[in-house]
Formats: sequence, structure tokens, C-alpha cells
Amino acid sequence: MTKADLIKAISESTKITQKDVGLVLDSFMETVKQSLSKGENINLVGFGSFEVGTRAARQARNFKTKEIIHIPASKTVKFKIGKGLKEAVAQS
Repeated sequence: MTKADLIKAISESTKITQKDVGLVLDSFMETVKQSLSKGENINLVGFGSFEVGTRAARQARNFKTKEIIHIPASKTVKFKIGKGLKEAVAQS
């Protein structure tokens, strides 16, 4: 499902225009992005939670040259599935 498909589905189920749904969805995504960039977690009960995680620095090997390269530490976003979503997916 693409963003456009999601907007259309929400619009049809709520009877809200696709333009308004698009604005709300864009606002939701921007709010999630800003909150995560501040280090805040987002919990949507029954759906899941978004959390900021860290990856430690490590070494890896370039398979073409066999050279060992250093990969610096980085931040990443983790999603933990909620009970309601997990049950819905399991039943499908």
C-alpha cells in the first residue's frame, strides 16, 4: 500500500476529503519525525511504539577488497508491534 492508497482508504472510510486526509497524514509523519529526532518515544496503544535506538560502532569487511572498514555508531528508529496489531496480522 502506498501513501496515496492509504489516503484514499482513510478518506473512503471516514468520508473526509482526500486533501484533508493528506494534510493530517503529512502532519502526523512530521510530528513523529520531530519527536523521534528529540529522542522522544511514541506509543500508540494497540498499534505499536516507535523508539530511538543506537547502534554501536563496529568493524566490517569489504568483500571485494577484503579491507576492514570502520562503521561509526549511529541512531536508528525501532518499531515494536502492539498487541492489537500483532493479533490482527496473526488472524489474517
